[in-house]
Amino acid sequence: MASHGFWSFGTENGGNNSSQSPSTPRAWCQAAQKFTGGLGSKLCALLSVGEGEKTTDSTTKQQGATLETCECSKPCNCSKTNVDFSVLYSTDLLPATDGDLATITFLQEIVDILLAYIVKTFDRSTKVIDFHYPNELLQTNNWELSDEPETLDDILLNCRATLKYAIKTGHPRYFNQLSTGLDMVGLAADWLTSTANTNMFTYEIAPVFVLLEYVTLKKMREIIGWPEGNGDGIFSPGGAISNMYAMLVARFKMFPEVKEKGMSAVPRLVAFTSEHSHFSIKKGAAALGIGTDSVILIKVDERGKMIPSDLERRIVEAKQKGFVPFFVSATAGTTVYGAFDPLIAIADICRKHKVWMHVDGAWGGSLLMSRKHRWKLNGVERANSVTWNPHKMMSVPLQCSALLVREEGLMQRCNQMHACYLFQQDKHYDLSYDTGDKALQCGRHVDIFKLWLMWRAKGTVGFEAQIDKCLELSEYLYNKIKNRDGYEMVFDGKPQHTNVCFWYLPPGLRYVEDKEERMRRLHKVAPVIKARMMEYGTTMVSYQPQGEKVNFFRMVISNPAATFDDIDFLIEEIERLGQDL
Repeated sequence: MASHGFWSFGTENGGNNSSQSPSTPRAWCQAAQKFTGGLGSKLCALLSVGEGEKTTDSTTKQQGATLETCECSKPCNCSKTNVDFSVLYSTDLLPATDGDLATITFLQEIVDILLAYIVKTFDRSTKVIDFHYPNELLQTNNWELSDEPETLDDILLNCRATLKYAIKTGHPRYFNQLSTGLDMVGLAADWLTSTANTNMFTYEIAPVFVLLEYVTLKKMREIIGWPEGNGDGIFSPGGAISNMYAMLVARFKMFPEVKEKGMSAVPRLVAFTSEHSHFSIKKGAAALGIGTDSVILIKVDERGKMIPSDLERRIVEAKQKGFVPFFVSATAGTTVYGAFDPLIAIADICRKHKVWMHVDGAWGGSLLMSRKHRWKLNGVERANSVTWNPHKMMSVPLQCSALLVREEGLMQRCNQMHACYLFQQDKHYDLSYDTGDKALQCGRHVDIFKLWLMWRAKGTVGFEAQIDKCLELSEYLYNKIKNRDGYEMVFDGKPQHTNVCFWYLPPGLRYVEDKEERMRRLHKVAPVIKARMMEYGTTMVSYQPQGEKVNFFRMVISNPAATFDDIDFLIEEIERLGQDL
């Protein structure tokens, strides 16, 4: 029989232990009553209360399924379900006839697995990662697909194994990516949208979700600073696609004929972005047929900010060569340094040369939610389009990326194809709510509900506090290591975002005078320490080179669960793992 997992049925002593920690095994229904107001009990009771005949009948029909008396220490109406999943298959679940008992019990098992993983994610005594090399992981479990179905017992084992080796991206000591954390309300929203399993292209099949996207995008445009929140927007599969949308719309705005006639009908277009911008700008140019050679990289200063004078110089040069500048992508929060380009100066140049101004705020756009930090995006309201990824600093579960466009209707004109089988013009409701024709995708995942529900739960002030806390933690790290033995900052001054870039110099390297030898050895330090972090499973932080600078650590903080103690732990762990290098 399958194990009931972390949240086992019944307590060891069968008594009520009010001092149990959240990670102590307990009866499922007791946990359900505590955390969901008795929802679990109601699910169990559904099989017996008012449906006695059906429950008895379905139980006898289900192979390996029995009902037992609940062992809860508190009075309740639930029943303990004992199902032998080793003899059941997916075909025994709903919509199978009388499949309700097996289905509910199977999903309860899945919830047990998920809840155990969630609790472990926030337990600092657990590993961030149970690391295995690829060949080891392939040999540890049988991941191959078979022609014959596996039992539900095997499926549960597959789920446990998958999470066993998964990276705990919500762990307070996971700092590896820009998107970290695990928000409980956002997670609940993700479960709900998966259960609803609908598409976002028309109001008729996603009425609530379409309306929530409408009101949320309007709110985001208001926060950007566009009058009355007017404009347009869409949620896309990620910041890279949002940036490509911006480039697509900018090209259409300048040369609408490109939609039907292609690139052969337009002159040689050129786009501009900083040397430290995200690779998606070049990738978008490649995908749209503009070409990566047509993306001109603008110099940055020592802090990684675009230099406006170089931007204008390169625009003038492009015009003199007969090229047509059509797109400037300024970055609000660069990936490595966390730099914010000077948006006001860039906006002046774009207006002067009649070029579309896009702000890639995938990483830094969420600072608009903070009254303390939004000044770093001064001038964003003058942009023609903005990318904003709530799945980063706002900790919305992946994926959640929005493109906001200042001109209403432009996305629709750029992308619509008038598919009559989907976007009929004689529907009985306002057709402006059929948003699918302004997207490149047909099928589009419901990303909006996670953000909307979290916004309702936290309020704008809640997101603000969360963002301010992450910035405070990064300042704490900076202040702690800027003058500490063995550390060198990659650039001078306090970081603008949560990116703290630094080298760690082991004791044996601190007094090497040969600069070339020092750099050669220093280049190897961060990769070795990172490898040891992963093998021990204690923490994770990213590293990379930048231009002529050898490998350095890029510490980013976007997880609201992180604390000052976690920052202290990271410093101590780097020193412990690197002291012998």
